[in-house]
Amino acid sequence: MKSHMSFFWGDATEILFPGWPGPSFSSYILALMLVFVLSVAVEWLSHTKFIRSSTDNITAGLLQTAMYATRVGMAYLVMLAVMSFNLGILLAAVAGYTIGFFIFGSRAFVNSKISPSDEDQADLPPLNC
Repeated sequence: MKSHMSFFWGDATEILFPGWPGPSFSSYILALMLVFVLSVAVEWLSHTKFIRSSTDNITAGLLQTAMYATRVGMAYLVMLAVMSFNLGILLAAVAGYTIGFFIFGSRAFVNSKISPSDEDQADLPPLNC
């Protein structure tokens, strides 16, 4: 398989592992869906609160660390997939992050209006990867 050093269109590509997704178009579509789902999952983990306030500090710290490691690992897998220089993969990753942020991070699905205390917060969460 030829290694590209610039962006290209096409389903003849290798993503993450040698020989994957394979020569068929359906395998390429499956790879696009996987990258999309991974990037949505990164946004979901970035904006989900699993830890209750009643959890002790040690348990909360361990849970927070495990969630962080999982999120960073998935974000790096998306980054490595994009480094295949395939435009379809790039668009799937950007679409996944965008849809994930719209669903989990934006105010679109929140019933409350902006209060004066919300004005101090940034509109975008910090980028940690």
